[in-house]
Formats: sequence, C-alpha cells, structure tokens
Amino acid sequence: MSNTDFDFVYGEWNILNRKLVDTVDPDCDEWIEFPTTSVVSPMLDGHGHVEHIYGPEAPTPFEGFTLRLFDPADDVWRIWWSSTSNPGILDVPVTGRFEGAHGTFECDDVLGGRQARVRFEWLAENPEAPVWQQSFSFDGGETFRRNWVMEFTRR
Repeated sequence: MSNTDFDFVYGEWNILNRKLVDTVDPDCDEWIEFPTTSVVSPMLDGHGHVEHIYGPEAPTPFEGFTLRLFDPADDVWRIWWSSTSNPGILDVPVTGRFEGAHGTFECDDVLGGRQARVRFEWLAENPEAPVWQQSFSFDGGETFRRNWVMEFTRR
C-alpha cells in the first residue's frame, strides 16, 4: 500500500457508464448507459489527486468532483464525492486500500432514508482500461448489489 496506488488514473479519460435508474431501490432492475469524461490530476506530492467528471449526456446532466487522499499513518485511502446533482454536499468518504490491482473502499451512509453500506471498487488489472464499480448493502453488509459500473478508456 502506498501513495502510488492510484497513479494509473492520472490523465484524461472517456468513460462508459452503466447504472441502475434508481440506485437506492433494491427492486430496480432497469439499467441505463451514458458517456462521461474525466480529468485526473495529482496533488500534495502524490498523496492525493483531484478528478473532475463531466456528464453532459447523462440522463440528468452533471459535473462531479472526486478527492482521493492517502493517509500514510493509517495506510488507507479516503475518497470523497460531490456533484451538481446534490450541490453543496460532500459525501461521506469511503475508506480502504488496494490489494494488488483491486481496490476496495467502504463507508456507512444513509441513502434514500435507509442505513446503507457503500462500496467502491477499482479494478486496475489493465491500467489503460480500469473499471470502477459501486455497490450498496441495505442489510448491514451481508449482501451487496452492484448499481453503477464505469469503464475507462484513455482519451
């Protein structure tokens, strides 16, 4: 584990998004697809980076911001998200680490009025085409349901 775990994500990306129409409805099974773009820049001598995501073609157009910071004392990454979909709010950070090319990051949050466990995963076996996915658990982490997948390709 080190502050270089996310070096693969620096640069400019085209992203294919596949997402459940309602990510907090456990009965939703309708998926949508849309493109976004992303620009990721390092900061703080590699202990963090900033990502801007642009989704003008999303069903509800948005601009998003991700902040990822490496904490060497705890040997973990923390990831925060904010977007124009929920202006003025910085989401609860997910916390975790990479094991090889697979990063898992989790937190507890309230989604759709219910307690939930949030999981972000980075699959970076191919650093030129990494995949990010999000899953929620509404049963205390017993089961997770994937609700969003982002497939990255370099611009």
